[in-house]
Amino acid sequence: MTMHPNRLAEFVAGARDTIPMMVGAAPFGVIFGTLVTSGPLSLWHGQLMSLAVFAGSAQFIALGLIASHASFAVILATTFIVNLRHVLYSATLAPYVSHLPLRWRLVLGGLLTDEVFAVAWAHLRRHPPGDDVSPWHFLGSGLAMYLNWQLWTAAGLLFGAAFPGLQSLGLDFAMVATFIAIVVPQLVALRYLAAAATAGALAFFWQGWPYKLGLLGAVLAGVLVGVALSRPGSSRGERAASESSRKSHNLRRTAGAGQ
Repeated sequence: MTMHPNRLAEFVAGARDTIPMMVGAAPFGVIFGTLVTSGPLSLWHGQLMSLAVFAGSAQFIALGLIASHASFAVILATTFIVNLRHVLYSATLAPYVSHLPLRWRLVLGGLLTDEVFAVAWAHLRRHPPGDDVSPWHFLGSGLAMYLNWQLWTAAGLLFGAAFPGLQSLGLDFAMVATFIAIVVPQLVALRYLAAAATAGALAFFWQGWPYKLGLLGAVLAGVLVGVALSRPGSSRGERAASESSRKSHNLRRTAGAGQ
């Protein structure tokens, strides 16, 4: 892999682009830490979970299941199902990171979250798939979000007990707003809009299914709708735009090589 000469600048840019997502995740981390203080786990268990799992929704679900004395198999299966959306994220990003060594892909995969995906995808989609894109922007975004999550988890663990009603104040709406900010900019075509509407509606109607299976079913239904509305390849307009972007990119590379 050719290392980008401005990798530090890209790393900083990735962290900077993630700041709005970090703000949205902050109350979520504090609430998680606060819930740990009132549950069966020790404080270091809560911080260790954030360090090792690094998945907000899965951590909340696991914490609730542990408090209800669910078996390890149930906890593992439920969190696995909730995190299956990362398979879709990985499939989307794969053409842009497949050229990286295994060590890079393992690190980036471990740092991948909903917020990091949104930032990384917004950056990577400006390049043709298969292009030798530097991973430093992705890494900067992932590390910034990771450190942010650890900080606010620790804040909740240390000071959450002083605010016992914190989780009832509705601060977790910040995460909902963050997800809206992630999804809305992606709705640039009919198939994306239809897929999002299908998944959102079914997730609401199926929210009573056990072990969050309704969420998984809604995601699968949204994917199927998006695929059904997509022609093989893309529409004529999208193909033309993609071809124009590819040619422009190749011309810039050729011009740069000739200098």
